[in-house]
Amino acid sequence: MHTTCSDLHVLAAHVMGRRRSAVSGHFGLRASPRGVATPAFGSEPEVLRLAGPHLVREVGNDALSLALEGATLAELADFAGADLASDYSAGAGTPPPGPPEKRFHLDRGELDALYAWFDLGWRVLDTVTSEPASGSGWSTLQLWPEHFDVGTSRDAGAGPGVNLGFSPRGRLFRRALRLCRPVGNRAPGRARLLERTLRCSAAPQRRGPRHVRRLPAPRSRAVHRRPVVPDAA
Repeated sequence: MHTTCSDLHVLAAHVMGRRRSAVSGHFGLRASPRGVATPAFGSEPEVLRLAGPHLVREVGNDALSLALEGATLAELADFAGADLASDYSAGAGTPPPGPPEKRFHLDRGELDALYAWFDLGWRVLDTVTSEPASGSGWSTLQLWPEHFDVGTSRDAGAGPGVNLGFSPRGRLFRRALRLCRPVGNRAPGRARLLERTLRCSAAPQRRGPRHVRRLPAPRSRAVHRRPVVPDAA
């Protein structure tokens, strides 16, 4: 999983985020159906999407796709219109692009699990921030190319702000991946199991599905109380 996640991180940062930044000055991304995408940007407008094992580029009424398997970083960047030699950073934690001739070989199962995790995180954060009790003033939900996580924040005024996020490198995600392996003939689907895992871990006092009832409550690393710093995404 480490290699697939790291390679996808590089693609998100240096192909998708880099291209959007060159055109619009913003680099934030979004979770999309079975993938990751930029918002529409530019005058046409333009959208870049990771859709399963393909990179899709939509410009105006035209759409083209390129398979990720076996493609080099240079080929993917050229397809997206991203200049790997340009001055670009999504933050101090942005991964280096690596050699342009590197070829990508992404595990399909791990790729689908990452997409499902981002989709789940997006829906959870949408639910949390839309609750009346959570208050108003939440920032636009983004998938950040810097740390490759989904997050939003709220400025609390004079006090410290609150950041909420989902990372594909956390303990809960790793345990959910292990639980995605079939158990007999009754194992639920991957996305459904991820959702059940989160629900049971967030409420350990309740008995959950047989597949996940032994999970301990996760440490609260998804919520960080710190000053909210404006960003350029």
